[in-house]
Amino acid sequence: MRIEQELKLGFKDVLFRPKRSTLKSRSQVNLTRDFTFKHSGRQWSGTPVIAANMDSVGSFEMATALAQHGVMTAMHKHYTVEQWAEFVKGASKETLNKVFVSTGTSERDFEKTKEILALSEDLEFICIDIANGYSEHLVEYVQKVRAEFPNKTISAGNVVTGDMCEELILAGADIVKVGIGPGSVCTTRVKTGVGYPQLSAIIECADAAHGLGGMIIGDGGCACAGDVAKAFGGGADFVMLGGMLAGHEQSGGEVIEKDGEKFMKFYGMSSQSAMDKHSGGVANYRAAEGKTVLLPYRGDVNNTIQDILGGVRSTCTYVGAAKLKELTKRTTFIRVQEQENNVFGKE
Repeated sequence: MRIEQELKLGFKDVLFRPKRSTLKSRSQVNLTRDFTFKHSGRQWSGTPVIAANMDSVGSFEMATALAQHGVMTAMHKHYTVEQWAEFVKGASKETLNKVFVSTGTSERDFEKTKEILALSEDLEFICIDIANGYSEHLVEYVQKVRAEFPNKTISAGNVVTGDMCEELILAGADIVKVGIGPGSVCTTRVKTGVGYPQLSAIIECADAAHGLGGMIIGDGGCACAGDVAKAFGGGADFVMLGGMLAGHEQSGGEVIEKDGEKFMKFYGMSSQSAMDKHSGGVANYRAAEGKTVLLPYRGDVNNTIQDILGGVRSTCTYVGAAKLKELTKRTTFIRVQEQENNVFGKE
């Protein structure tokens, strides 16, 4: 047993230090990033925010809406090949270019991924997603997928430390998904005692990935637009959002009416709700590691995504970053013990 003494940080532990800026307006800030991926060699241009691959967030409807903002969607992995075929038939190339095909690591998952990707050349992204990215099985699976799809851009995770981040990139991942336990409906830290404060995970994994020419997705822990900006400031190339994009018309969640008000069910993908829906219940060798909540129905996601991107643009004006690419170079975080004045409650 050993103890690391260095304190690790979450988003609530820091604020941006403002810096002199020549920008006159948020409208001058460019949030588009242009990437060339290490292994696939593909080039991509867009706004590097991703809707999470949860079945109450990562829907076909969400992908269609967010693509208009240059934003990506990681589809949940429970759509059938037939449903994918219907979506591909009606979707634009621009939308398909901003979609991740999500998969687990079983042989059945592998065959299904091949069938989906065969539907269109415009499907460029694969998201290999398991809760414990420290499994040797994930590394082997990344190698297998890279061999099968040398020209596809592969994301793999989740991990929270630089060593495993490097191993996945060397195995063939272009992007590593970073985050264990920070999600709003994730209970991994409570059930297992395992986790890593998200900002420190992003900072450390970004350093490791960028040293090898890879990239990272900061996955989880964002509760407001300021957190999204902090993730980018810490070095994340992409930021994945679950709860912030849940509860909308396009989220695909179950709508429930209660006392005359509308709510949508939102749950973690390792929760009892998800297991009951997709796996016939929680297996007797494991515990559910997610919770189920009811969110007030929030209407059209277009209003929310504009608010999030507007917040990030505003961050850039405070630190003098004309482009999102410059934000991490212009970032100085200050350690704090308070974030906001809640005397009248949260917004």
